Amino acid sequence: ARAMGADAVIVGRNPERGERALAVISAAGGGKAAFLPADLSDLDQVRGLAQTLLSRCPKIDVLVNNAGAVFAERRTSAQGLEMTFALNHLGPFLLTLTLLPALKSAAPARIVNVSSVAHRWNPLDFDDLQSERHYGAWRAYGRSKLANLLFTRELARRLDPAEVTANALHPGFVATDLFTRNRVLPGLLARFATLFALNPERGAETSVYLASAAEAGGFHGRYFVRCRPVQPAVIALDDQAAAGLWQESERLCGSEGPAAAGE
Repeated sequence: ARAMGADAVIVGRNPERGERALAVISAAGGGKAAFLPADLSDLDQVRGLAQTLLSRCPKIDVLVNNAGAVFAERRTSAQGLEMTFALNHLGPFLLTLTLLPALKSAAPARIVNVSSVAHRWNPLDFDDLQSERHYGAWRAYGRSKLANLLFTRELARRLDPAEVTANALHPGFVATDLFTRNRVLPGLLARFATLFALNPERGAETSVYLASAAEAGGFHGRYFVRCRPVQPAVIALDDQAAAGLWQESERLCGSEGPAAAGE
């Protein structure tokens, strides 16, 4: 995006990794680039990040929610929430809603949520969203990716597409350390799987397409694979689940969370 002349802000938990990424981005030329450190599983840090962004960027043309991880064992966030759900869903949920004023000020703007084909694995269990009774790394990950799609669906229902569009995507299996950083895949198996994985540049293609392509601005509430709209699993089209997840997400974000978008 920066090579296209856009000013970019990237966010990450690890300052050293963030600065390395910033150096790569800066080498591409184009617009300005900046890095802001934040742990997106910590809702207090998400609020602080959002306020910093709003003060620096009163108009935001594109928001790409790409943070995510898988955890072999159940862990909890700073607020005591199951880590996969907190990082992969609640962080982007809170950040997006808090940044909506800046996105609407830049109308027409775009929200791009990175989900996964893993959303097909399990429906949400509203009686155990925090996986307190039953935890499995892949189950928790798949449900968080389903949450990304249900959030996108409800967000699209609440937004005027003339102001802000919201779409989601599956990037493909990308050669990152997503599945090895927290010992989800053994090293040998991970190295074997990487042989068939996309490089990060190809894995980013659909995100870049939705963020920048002129024709992508005509889509709203859709799910994309390889830069094409496709039908997600039936469980991702459940309007009642989407509304219920939104309501529960607002509750978990606390009374300081943003007002409901579009309502």
